[in-house]
Amino acid sequence: MSSAGFAIVGAGQSAAVAARTLREYGYGGPITMLGREPHKPYERPPLSKTVLVAEQEPPLEVLPNEFWSHSNIHLLSGSSVVALDVAQQNLRLANGQVFEYEKCLLATGGEARTLACLPPSSDRVHYVRTLDDARRLRAALKRSPQFAILGGGFLGLEIAHSALTAGASVTVLERAVTLLDRFVPPEVSTWIESRLRQRGAQLLLGASISAAQSLEEGRLRLFTDAGARLEVDEVVVAIGLSPNDTLGRQAGLSVAPGGGVLVDGNCRTSNEHVFASGDCASQRRRGQTLPTRLESWQNANEQARTAAAAMLGAPVTTQSLPWFWTDQGSHNIQMLGLPADDLEYVRHGDPANAKALWIGHRHLVPVHGVALNAGAELRAIRPLFEREQPVHLQDFQLPTTNLRAWAKQMQPEAAASL
Repeated sequence: MSSAGFAIVGAGQSAAVAARTLREYGYGGPITMLGREPHKPYERPPLSKTVLVAEQEPPLEVLPNEFWSHSNIHLLSGSSVVALDVAQQNLRLANGQVFEYEKCLLATGGEARTLACLPPSSDRVHYVRTLDDARRLRAALKRSPQFAILGGGFLGLEIAHSALTAGASVTVLERAVTLLDRFVPPEVSTWIESRLRQRGAQLLLGASISAAQSLEEGRLRLFTDAGARLEVDEVVVAIGLSPNDTLGRQAGLSVAPGGGVLVDGNCRTSNEHVFASGDCASQRRRGQTLPTRLESWQNANEQARTAAAAMLGAPVTTQSLPWFWTDQGSHNIQMLGLPADDLEYVRHGDPANAKALWIGHRHLVPVHGVALNAGAELRAIRPLFEREQPVHLQDFQLPTTNLRAWAKQMQPEAAASL
């Protein structure tokens, strides 16, 4: 049995940032990081983009090699933690090894949701969650085959653009009748759909796969619930993520109704010695009635820093507004805040020119921002979302308005006159 210290279960983005933050705060005790993959922590956003199409695989490491050589962090790659004992404060690995801990951080991420008719073990079926998954898909793309991509979420659409860039024939099947309708206003959804069609993708909206059949020549025949049939060489399944909260559940930690280990504002679980961050954690946020998980690069980093500070009893910063981005081919879409069904959207710019910015507001209070190739403009008006006060939106919609100047004019005293 190893000596007690801080244990981090998981070796992804959130785990790496937490480990670095612990050292930056001056913690000099033992830190053990336990990860199932054989790699050091790496960035996941490039897996659906540059890793698939770049001539050479880009650098992906979250932390430089110098950090590992000087930080005295014990990284155990290829290790599977099978049990968390909160009473004894220890972790048990699949090989029987036991690690005691003073504080434990669960940064176990999530697993790709699977379809029973298209198991991950199938030769021509791809679930892109890990670096090895992406490398396998990259090899398949070099054959420029016919691809079916199941799922029209951010990951599926990013992979669709990458496959088109690689020269593949692409059909996207999405259960909803519009793309990303839970995340962006209709105008953005329409623009994304038209962009994919312009690039040559086929879109089957309102379609779900009911069965799959392997053909003798190695191809796959897919059947939709509407009775349509589609024959392809390869299938990518991108239908969402399930949180890796099994360790927490089995240990008796509180879990949110929708999944994910429940944490407070300090990323502390229902056990005072156990924390959680990233895709496996569910947290209450401003304006949300239920705990939510945010599957984003920003959230993985921020919760990691929050958890590390709280583990050491250091001051914790307040939650910042959620921020997310996606690259759809050569176009960038950024989102600030969280969408809601009752928001009304107004627009600056013209999506026909591939540059526009939307504000989703509730009674003139900015709640959700969506930027199409307008990240700088979204950053300029971010203070308006943070103030949570009404603003004049008439000038925002004028094409001649300088948004940076407009945002400065929308001071609290000006808004009070509305």
